[in-house]
Amino acid sequence: MGRLSILIFHRVLPATDPLLPDVPDAVEFERLLHWIKSWFNVVPLVDAITQLREGRLPERAVAITFDDGYSDNYDVALPLLVQNGMSATFFIATGYLDGGLMWNDAIIEGVRRCRGPRLELCELGFGVHDVTTIAARRLTASTLISQVKYLAPEERSSTARSIANMAEVPMPHNLMMSSLNLRSMRKMGMAIGAHTVWHPILAKLDTHEAREEISASKRMLEGILQEPVKLFAYPNGKPGDDYLPVHTRMVRELAFDAAVSTSPGVADAGTDVMQLPRFTPWDRTRPRFGLRLAANLRNVVHH
Repeated sequence: MGRLSILIFHRVLPATDPLLPDVPDAVEFERLLHWIKSWFNVVPLVDAITQLREGRLPERAVAITFDDGYSDNYDVALPLLVQNGMSATFFIATGYLDGGLMWNDAIIEGVRRCRGPRLELCELGFGVHDVTTIAARRLTASTLISQVKYLAPEERSSTARSIANMAEVPMPHNLMMSSLNLRSMRKMGMAIGAHTVWHPILAKLDTHEAREEISASKRMLEGILQEPVKLFAYPNGKPGDDYLPVHTRMVRELAFDAAVSTSPGVADAGTDVMQLPRFTPWDRTRPRFGLRLAANLRNVVHH
């Protein structure tokens, strides 16, 4: 019986960023693609789901996905995927298209651009943070993101903006893709899926708010692409923590064909297609990368 590995990426940077050491740059990403292609059968996610249901998934099948909708997906990752004859599915948080800035990036960029030796956030209840070195800035950004992540959506956004404002620096407006990018990407054979509007933790919303986040993102993408959008990714994606059974039912009721989580492991014919597991391959060396993927293959998820 075939098993489906689904890989998660978020960004592919044009060059290494010391503030984002876990994010691959173009050279690293192309190396990963070569490793993946040498070991696996790369299948578009929508095709892999059909093959999984019909019991004809090839051995060592893998699908590639990206979350959120960063502009470097289009500028950097897309050309490398095309050059290597590979496809990916891009899950888009639609509220940030066309010049938006995600809350976590507001924090990261505020920390990055802070000019003084300290970022003083006592007025916001987050104390004083050392930003004298790259390592200190990384720690500060990571700490603040973890403290803000599970706030209610509006409070989370306003807090992130306040942190950026306290740093007294301008924010970028080119981190996310445009609607035109999405249409171009689709014409080049990539798939587009929904990822809510503002990337909230669904478990923190009431039922009406959660349903509107899911359905509104679907409607907006369908308007941009002029075709049905049938795939969904749960924000943050941990079952039981970030989304609940009620949200899985919503996704099914809203006529999605499948949805993906961030629960590690692989899917087989017995896996709920509304909770497909995904895996993030962090390792930078070929042996470790291969071992991690092999270990993941042994973890079959049945929700």
